[in-house]
Amino acid sequence: MDRWATFDCYGTLIDWRGGISAELARLFGDDRAGGLLESYYRLEPLAQADGALRYRDVLARTLAAVAAAAGLGVPPGEEGALGDSLPGWRVFPEVQEELTEARARGWRLAILSNTDRDLLDASLATIGIPFDVTIVASEIGSYKPAPRHWQVFAEKAQVAAGRQVHVAQSLFHDIATANELGIPSVWVNRLGEPADPEPTRELSDLTGLAGVLDELVP
Repeated sequence: MDRWATFDCYGTLIDWRGGISAELARLFGDDRAGGLLESYYRLEPLAQADGALRYRDVLARTLAAVAAAAGLGVPPGEEGALGDSLPGWRVFPEVQEELTEARARGWRLAILSNTDRDLLDASLATIGIPFDVTIVASEIGSYKPAPRHWQVFAEKAQVAAGRQVHVAQSLFHDIATANELGIPSVWVNRLGEPADPEPTRELSDLTGLAGVLDELVP
């Protein structure tokens, strides 16, 4: 019987924080980037409440809101800067080895992502590891933490009860919903944050993930 590891992509496999920060620094200066990033965290879920928006539009709308909240303006012609830069965001260094090991142990891999198909495809090419199922927000009209990603995945994968583990960096977007759905979770706590809500397991990065997956679903 198949075992499935489902992943968030940005923040978990791809350095979302680094990608956003670099663009904020380029647009508004290094000294402002940290504060603007914290504002971005707060404001992006507001744009994602409209499940009909493409993620490129979520990025552009949130960038404009972050700039406005700081009394700034997005430079002309840079409205789509975050979406344009996303395909170049780096993969975390341990990701390829750990995903390869998980596949070698028989795990099937899926991504449940708050993004667009073309953006995710570009990131998957950078990751270089095949995924069996990929679900993106712009194709299902819903952004996490709403449960629609997990529902669509279950329909596509026909995953059996107790045969799935969800792996993610965001407590808000992913771990809370996995808990509500009764799906074991691995929280990738790259920033050393307090756990609220509590995941099933916690790692500081993906190192050792395959072994943890095997413990959760032997």
